[in-house]
Amino acid sequence: MREYELMFIIRPDLDEEKTEATIAKFNSLLESQGATDIKVDKWGKRRLAYDIADQREGFYVVINFKSGAAAVQELERVLKITDEVLRHLIVKKEK
Repeated sequence: MREYELMFIIRPDLDEEKTEATIAKFNSLLESQGATDIKVDKWGKRRLAYDIADQREGFYVVINFKSGAAAVQELERVLKITDEVLRHLIVKKEK
């Protein structure tokens, strides 16, 4: 198992309930794939450096976790097809 950091930006026009549901969706996906030490850090709404899909702001979320490569591949697949997510990045942490 390796340590990873996931950062994703959720559309700012969603209400608080849908934003929390999106975060919970990825948290439960990680748990179902066998990830451990899951830590969710909600940064909140921030201004984007440049417009993404005509949005000037986004709700930033950072999740640190430990998992295998298969879980990261599945997470990447689901992030790509989720309409609520503007951008995402998964980084393997160095030891």
